[in-house]
Amino acid sequence: MTTVQDNPPAIMIVEDDERLADLTCEYLQANGLHVTVVSDGEEAIRRIRAEQPDLVVLDLMLPGADGLTVCREVRSAYKNPILMLTARTDDMDQVLGLEMGADDYVAKPVKPRVLLARIRALLRRVETDNERDNSPARLEFGALVIDNSAREVTLAGESVDLTSAEYDLLWLLASNAGTVLSRETIFEKLRGIQYDGQDRSIDVRISRIRPKVGDDPENPKRIKTVRSKGYLFVKEIGAA
Repeated sequence: MTTVQDNPPAIMIVEDDERLADLTCEYLQANGLHVTVVSDGEEAIRRIRAEQPDLVVLDLMLPGADGLTVCREVRSAYKNPILMLTARTDDMDQVLGLEMGADDYVAKPVKPRVLLARIRALLRRVETDNERDNSPARLEFGALVIDNSAREVTLAGESVDLTSAEYDLLWLLASNAGTVLSRETIFEKLRGIQYDGQDRSIDVRISRIRPKVGDDPENPKRIKTVRSKGYLFVKEIGAA
């Protein structure tokens, strides 16, 4: 039975396949979400910036501007989740999507119930972020400062530009400094799903975070890869 909400989450579907977009829209609306559909990439850029939906479902192949361009163009002004739809076998699309700032991806064709589950997982993460924001916390590691009340990171007094997903991963690692976190644990904490053993999104984000926080990607000292175990955020560089 569908529960009607007073203020249902606003979902924007950016998809030029009219039949697929309509079917997806109907399914998501039947499950308590408010959905709008945009079929053109350039229009999507304008509307995402103006309307600030709670979540965007973004296809890669679009007229006007492709999904990667849309993601890149809106990221500085749009902080909510972007769920990218990619080709099932194109691993490069998935990596590029994450590098452009996508929070998650689903391979097409995707079953509506799977898409709904991924959307709800991302929305739950936003709710958790908002609750956490109301409980100020600040972590300092030398010149690196992570202020969770403002969701801001600075390095030697300079602001560090992170996507929402990158910040969440950095905060999770830093708040567990000194403890190795497995990929399974990271996936369950951040995405609400089990790790399938193949997903590369965590590795891609780690590789992007390292240089941003002053770590050497070739010989990392702050965020270390522990072979066959996961990742370790080092409390004091030189002590680990």
